[in-house]
Amino acid sequence: MHQKIQFSYRRRLAFLPLLGVLAGLALAQQVADPNFKPKIEKPAFAAGQGLVVMLDEAHFNFHTAAGRYQTFADLLRRDGYVVNASQDKFSQASLSKGKILVIANALSQRNQLNWNPPFGLSFEPDEIRAVREWVERGGSLCLIVDHFPMPATAGQLGEAFGVRFHNGYAVDPRAPSGPLVYQRANRSLSDHPITRGRSLREKVDSVATFTGSAFQIEKGEPLLTFLGEDASSYTPAAFGQPPTKDTPRVAIKGWLQGATILVKNGRVAVFGEAAMFSAQLAGPNQAPMGMNAPIAAQNPQFLLNVMHWLSGLLAD
Repeated sequence: MHQKIQFSYRRRLAFLPLLGVLAGLALAQQVADPNFKPKIEKPAFAAGQGLVVMLDEAHFNFHTAAGRYQTFADLLRRDGYVVNASQDKFSQASLSKGKILVIANALSQRNQLNWNPPFGLSFEPDEIRAVREWVERGGSLCLIVDHFPMPATAGQLGEAFGVRFHNGYAVDPRAPSGPLVYQRANRSLSDHPITRGRSLREKVDSVATFTGSAFQIEKGEPLLTFLGEDASSYTPAAFGQPPTKDTPRVAIKGWLQGATILVKNGRVAVFGEAAMFSAQLAGPNQAPMGMNAPIAAQNPQFLLNVMHWLSGLLAD
């Protein structure tokens, strides 16, 4: 359990740029770790016989099945799922091709290479309406919206399900090394069918995230909750810019980085950070970031449990 630490304002300012540097890796060298293949004790389906997962690649996504989410896609396939790249705009026709839709860090055409204002929107109104109606009829959505600028580009889809992202970098001085660990022991990681899994072997007691965004929900069940008194989300004037005393920020104690929502006949899992479900080698030193990081040892099982909940293999 994290001990409560009182940070002076000056110490907080000294700490926050370190996470800004970590977040800044997003536009630096990041490649999938091809050697990371965590063991799956009990695959959910026979090989290639599971539900179809559509991984969105139609909205200038920073994470794709052949790119930074290669390990994500590989892990799901080894669990029996069929993972396909979804390269069409959302419509009833395109969404009928699968049971689970995963959207990770959608951008806009204007912001695909330039993460500074002004921000374009990732989705057209008709696409948002199509996704909402598809979920209501029984589809399952995993929506991942990372730090600035993703909430500004992709956040409108979250709003359709009562999710409000803050367009900033979510940081907590309780995590001086950068990654934030959510723990069952201090209830920042909720007791939920996803964290309980299908058996004791699938039980998850800790989950690590790597910066990201914070959000609030109108209704639903928390998974990952910011507990730090000094936790905040700051919005720089430009991408990767370290915060100063004048940088706009909001307090995010009690806000979330993971949650589930039931929507009529469908299910939605929302996360404010994407690297937690990747396994990447980042920067010139090829440092592990994501599920391959030692601090994130239970993240692979957490991801599988999320998919099992979206599949209906785990109870509401």
